[in-house]
Amino acid sequence: MTPEFTDITHQVELYYTRKVESHGATAKGADWNSTESQTLRFEQLAKLLPLREYFSINDYGCGYGALVAYLNTNQYDFAYYGFDISERMIEEARRLNSATPHRQFTSIESDLPIADYTLLSGIFNVKMDNTTARWQKYVLHTLDKVNKISRKGFAFNALTNYADADKMRVDLYYADPMFIFDYCKRTFSRYIAVLHDYPLYEFTIVVRK
Repeated sequence: MTPEFTDITHQVELYYTRKVESHGATAKGADWNSTESQTLRFEQLAKLLPLREYFSINDYGCGYGALVAYLNTNQYDFAYYGFDISERMIEEARRLNSATPHRQFTSIESDLPIADYTLLSGIFNVKMDNTTARWQKYVLHTLDKVNKISRKGFAFNALTNYADADKMRVDLYYADPMFIFDYCKRTFSRYIAVLHDYPLYEFTIVVRK
């Protein structure tokens, strides 16, 4: 992890470790309100993936590995590499997937290979006491890294600044979807989709190379 953001990653690691220790390997343990909303997010991100073709995938911020179950249920054919900075999350992911081949989990970012695709779900939401400007810099830095380990494309979500003002929290990051789209379009690929048509206060960006 880049030294410039070591303090942020330390905060994030503590935050999610506490969540999984409090709620276990559940949607709430990954800081989601429900299993249904977690699955809805996976459905948006998975629009990047081919349904009838083998692929490799990095799950960046994998938590306890819930994406594996989603992909298995929907009969994708894939090799999976999960990364999370919380070692406690990784312990749960390994426990839940110990009997499944071609599913690897690590808390060391450099262990991730260059895969066909990378998915990121929810890792940009909780900025805690960081300023919006610094958190946004961290987000863009992370996307730059993810682009380098994604051969065919990547997809991620973020809370939207179109959310109702009275429901916004000061510890969360609400991104401008137009700014993020423009950054991805200019930096990563001509082929960018913005999904802002599902019933959550967020959006998903799909980058195809």
